[in-house]
Amino acid sequence: MAVIELDSLPRTGVLLGIDPGAKAMGVAATDALRMIASPVEVVHRGKTLAPSLARLFEIYDERGAVALVIGLPLNMDGTEGRRAQSARALAYNILLKRDVPILFQDERLSSAEAENAMLEAAISRKRLAERIDAQAAAIILKSTLALLDRAG
Repeated sequence: MAVIELDSLPRTGVLLGIDPGAKAMGVAATDALRMIASPVEVVHRGKTLAPSLARLFEIYDERGAVALVIGLPLNMDGTEGRRAQSARALAYNILLKRDVPILFQDERLSSAEAENAMLEAAISRKRLAERIDAQAAAIILKSTLALLDRAG
C-alpha cells in the first residue's frame, strides 16, 4: 500500500490515529465498528525512530488495525510547512518498515482542541502533558470518522 485517499480507506476494521510530534507520537484507535475513537498512549521518540516504530506496530498488531491515519499539521492557510514535512517523513519511514495503508488527515487545531477538552474535564496540568498527544490523535481519528460518515 502507500499513502491513500479517504475513499481508498478499508471499509471496516480498526484505524490507528497518530499525532506526530518531534518528541512523541500520540496514538489513538477506533473500535472495530468505528463508532468511537479513544486515546491509546503516547510513544516517546528517542534518538532513533526504530523503537518508536516497533511500539507503533505492536499497537497496530494488538488491535488488528487495518490502516493508519496520520495527522498532517497544515498551516492555517492550508500550506505545508516544516511540521507537515516531518509528518510526511514519518509516513515514509513507516512504509519502509511495513506496507500499510496511510491516510493523512488535516489536524489543524487538534492539539488545542484536545487541551481544551481535557481542561474542561478537570484533568491536571501534569496529566494533561502526559496525555495530550494521544488525545489529539483521537481527535484526528474523530475528524476522519466524521468525513467517512458524510461520504456514506
